Amino acid sequence: MSDAELQLWIENVSLEFFGIPFRHKAFFNTRLRTTGGRYALRTHHIEINPHQLEAHGREEVEGIIKHELCHYHLHIAGGGYKHRDGDFKRLLARVGGSRYCQALPDKNRRVLPFKYKLTCAACGMEYKRKRRIDASRYRCGRCAGKLRLEELAAGNGD
Repeated sequence: MSDAELQLWIENVSLEFFGIPFRHKAFFNTRLRTTGGRYALRTHHIEINPHQLEAHGREEVEGIIKHELCHYHLHIAGGGYKHRDGDFKRLLARVGGSRYCQALPDKNRRVLPFKYKLTCAACGMEYKRKRRIDASRYRCGRCAGKLRLEELAAGNGD
């Protein structure tokens, strides 16, 4: 979806649910990470996180648009536009906007597999590690036996 299509979508939602036209700019902001959208007080522009559209679809983003339009229309009209204000809460409930957006999947977080295994020579207790350590410097936590270091095969030990 392009910024022009988003602009048209927000204008239509504003007229349909609020009965007031949206007269400022709306666009996608790929730098947003922890929020679904943002209303700028000085410029009155609305920014939407495009990752929400990819992850959760149009219905979720429409709830975010309604949320940001509540800020917009209340701020323009001089009402209580902040999250804690009663005016904001009532208008948000009336139009069916979302109070919070859904969390995005964390793409940057990788789960590394275990590469090493320490095995106690006395009791057989196993300790899995991602980093190599000097086994001669440590003892088993269960029985104080000597530890042997094994390197696990690639893709093994999760």
